[in-house]
Amino acid sequence: MNSELDVYSYIGFAGMICIIGAYLYLTASDKPNPFLLHGTNLVGASLLTVSLVVHTNWPSLMLEGFWALIALWGLSKAVRGRRRSEEGAREA
Repeated sequence: MNSELDVYSYIGFAGMICIIGAYLYLTASDKPNPFLLHGTNLVGASLLTVSLVVHTNWPSLMLEGFWALIALWGLSKAVRGRRRSEEGAREA
């Protein structure tokens, strides 16, 4: 395995940043703009594809870790929202 970073690895890192940013935006926003969300994901996926056509790279592995962390945050946010809704319904 070649551990040197080349231009294709940097392209992959840029794709990773796009996808993480889009998922973070989706999780943090109450009403995300679908064009911004899906457009950023498309750009990120395209950049990662360029990187992966040349070689498998670390940005793909890191992406999975970030996806998991942000997904856990989103699940936590959903649980807190459900609890608040249930508490509000009990008070009414």
